[in-house]
Amino acid sequence: MSLKKNIKAGKVNFLIAIFLSILIINNIYAVTLPKSETTAELSVLDKVSSKNTNLKIKVGEEFSFQNLNIKVLKCYNSEFDDDPEVTAYMQVKDTTMNNNDKVFVFNDWTFASSPSIRPFDHPVYDVWLKKCYS
Repeated sequence: MSLKKNIKAGKVNFLIAIFLSILIINNIYAVTLPKSETTAELSVLDKVSSKNTNLKIKVGEEFSFQNLNIKVLKCYNSEFDDDPEVTAYMQVKDTTMNNNDKVFVFNDWTFASSPSIRPFDHPVYDVWLKKCYS
């Protein structure tokens, strides 16, 4: 009977060791990931009226502007001081479109320095990223 107690204790110690090692690895990995900023600043151009509007959107919250619902999921500033790069993952819906096949007008990463890499294609509006900050 004492043999079974030692086996159980060994299993418990093994599970505790695995759990602690997972926590340590997760903590090390979390430190190396870039932290997302809390606010994204976007600029929206209405092509019809030629009016430019600056928007400040909290990361993770959906913001309604005219016919667009804009949601910024992630926003990062690069760690390089020479030529900082600002990137954000954005989802934009057009509320006037009733086509269920195409949910998002834009659902991709965007870059502040090169908005033409992932262009936002809409007949009325242009949206581009300006900066991210906390």
